[in-house]
Amino acid sequence: MKNLEQHLSEYAKYHRDQRNIYTHYIGIPLIVFSVFCLLSKPAIAVHLPLIGTINASPALFVWLIGNAFYIKLDVKLGVTMALITGAMVYFAQPIAQYGVGTWLAISLSIFVVGWILQFIGHHYEGKKPAFVDDIMGLAIGPLFVLAELSFELGFRNTLKEEIERRSGPIR
Repeated sequence: MKNLEQHLSEYAKYHRDQRNIYTHYIGIPLIVFSVFCLLSKPAIAVHLPLIGTINASPALFVWLIGNAFYIKLDVKLGVTMALITGAMVYFAQPIAQYGVGTWLAISLSIFVVGWILQFIGHHYEGKKPAFVDDIMGLAIGPLFVLAELSFELGFRNTLKEEIERRSGPIR
């Protein structure tokens, strides 16, 4: 299995234009949120001791598996991602409560807007999205966005330098 630096560096090779990265800051969270919205229906109420009642849905399963992967790659980024995506799962629940037509219209609209932003960014980049060559790009994209935001905030400079060494600087 690839390590964090390998995954992020491979993904970064498709994302060296700052405008592309900025479109990803909005587009990828929209896509992830829309997927959680879509996967939040159907749900069953499950009572857990000490926690209370939760809505168990495919979204919760994807959240658990995805964040286990992120935490295995990097504990700090993984826990941060678990909190962010946990909030997305939480806010997806009310959308899943709508009737089928409204739920689909909202979820798919968010999904389409997110992808439009992705393709605008890749137009600036002049390269195809990373997932076209490696399907893991779909899983690494959200972590890449979080890593890039952490770099902008002055965190994880060693990781940033390693990614730039492997993939080149941002233009």
